[in-house]
Amino acid sequence: MSKTLVSIALWALGGWLLGAWLGPATGWALFALGLLLMVLVSGLQLSRIARWVCSIDEPPPPSVGPWDEILAPIYRKLKQNRLDLQDRARNFNRALLAAEALPDGALTLAPDKSLLWCNQTAASHLGLDLDRDRGHSILNIVRAPEFARYADQQAWSHPLILHLGRSSQARTLSLHLAPYGVGQFLMVTRDITQIERLENTRKDFVANVSHELRTPLTVLSGFIETLQDMPGNALTDAQRGHYLELMSQQARNMHALVSDLLTLSSLESTPNREGGPVFVTALARTALAQAQALSGGQHAFDIRLDETLRVRGQDTELASAIGNLLTNAVRYTPAGGAITVIWEPTPDGGAAYRVQDTGIGIDPADVPRLTERFFRADRGRSRATGGTGLGLAIAKHVAMRHDAVLDIQSTPGEGSVFSILFPAARMCPPAEPPAAAGSPSTRAA
Repeated sequence: MSKTLVSIALWALGGWLLGAWLGPATGWALFALGLLLMVLVSGLQLSRIARWVCSIDEPPPPSVGPWDEILAPIYRKLKQNRLDLQDRARNFNRALLAAEALPDGALTLAPDKSLLWCNQTAASHLGLDLDRDRGHSILNIVRAPEFARYADQQAWSHPLILHLGRSSQARTLSLHLAPYGVGQFLMVTRDITQIERLENTRKDFVANVSHELRTPLTVLSGFIETLQDMPGNALTDAQRGHYLELMSQQARNMHALVSDLLTLSSLESTPNREGGPVFVTALARTALAQAQALSGGQHAFDIRLDETLRVRGQDTELASAIGNLLTNAVRYTPAGGAITVIWEPTPDGGAAYRVQDTGIGIDPADVPRLTERFFRADRGRSRATGGTGLGLAIAKHVAMRHDAVLDIQSTPGEGSVFSILFPAARMCPPAEPPAAAGSPSTRAA
């Protein structure tokens, strides 16, 4: 504004001086001409400013007269605001990316509990579609009476455990609401399905171990109390020997149970190692000797072992799985039955260790549960034969640690086939065993 006043004063002075020399009319003409030029220049400057306003992110036009002092601070302020907005947008995007990366679900709700935003984890937990469900009440999306009662509270000191779905698709979620922003709410969701299953498994495991140990401990303590209370000459040597044999049997059962528990614990807690080449045939023959001793000549054994096949793994773990499958076959095959042991290559380049029996067989409904700890399809027979209920669980864990699969096929009344199927990636090149072993296919009775 000061520049404009100075310009007007200069034109007025020039007009006065020219009027004093050439007459007033000339002076006024010069003054009017000066004002007209100033108006034209101002118009040109304003048109340049108008064009700049259409692209305000660009620097203002230079040399626009008195407008320079006005436009410069405006442009600096706009530029600073633009930089602040960009910085805030970057921070917001980073926050969104961080929220999307959270292992837990996160939802923001309006004061009326309508959905504003959710991350992908929350969408997966609750089956949400943000484009479809935005603006809808969360109470209409999560239709559970217990959740409605939880959401209607004024404060939420503890999360809600919510069970969704049924059978194999069932899911357990932990939901926690908290005030957020101005009148808004933040809800955090966490999938605790696996944690709940592990907790149930732990409880069942403790209960099963207690139950399995209670019987032999009761028998042992009962016999010990009986022997302590009776006079020394009250029992004959035959009765005393019978009692001691029963006590020894219960002690062996407890020892077998503890041994299997330690083996299972070791398989679950130790890191998986690749191991080296293992001649499964040698392990199978050792297990066969033990199985034949357990059989006591009551079963016929058909042995078909490929002496050259080797698998990469841990020999102690494989020996445990191989022995457990053979022991199960002996225990569940009536006297006079046949047990076939096979170690052979498979068409896909892998190998299969199979134990086939002509035993009592298994009901199809029980087959999926056979590898559960302490599960027994025939509990009474298992106790009579001294089984711990952990053998197949051990075999399954060993198979998994060797990238193999434990396959079970059974027909009630006809028998069962238990197979450990090794993939081609676990096989080693065929080689002759380190010690002479008979022909690849032999039979023993």
